[in-house]
Amino acid sequence: MFSFFKTKKNYQNVDSITFNKLLGETPNAVLIDVRTSAEFKEKSIDGAINIDVMKSEFSEKIALLDTDKTYFMYCRSGNRSGNACNMMDALGFSNLYNLSGGLMKWTF
Repeated sequence: MFSFFKTKKNYQNVDSITFNKLLGETPNAVLIDVRTSAEFKEKSIDGAINIDVMKSEFSEKIALLDTDKTYFMYCRSGNRSGNACNMMDALGFSNLYNLSGGLMKWTF
């Protein structure tokens, strides 16, 4: 009845096991941590690049990325990275994975 309230997600929320598996199996995968630089310095997943979704230049920085690559996004809980996935989708990115539960659920 109220389907207009539902928004289509063009990214996949995946658990940490699936995220880690897909990340390892995907050639040229790009791992992006969207937390602040202070959070990134404290703890991050090996190989991640830090692009803070809360900074005004986030859109400018992601606009420079290759839309054909596959991106694995994460933050502390999965909320900011989900928002980042939505922003990237709006810019034409289609291969996006969000770490459901973020680093709080990262088991590796």
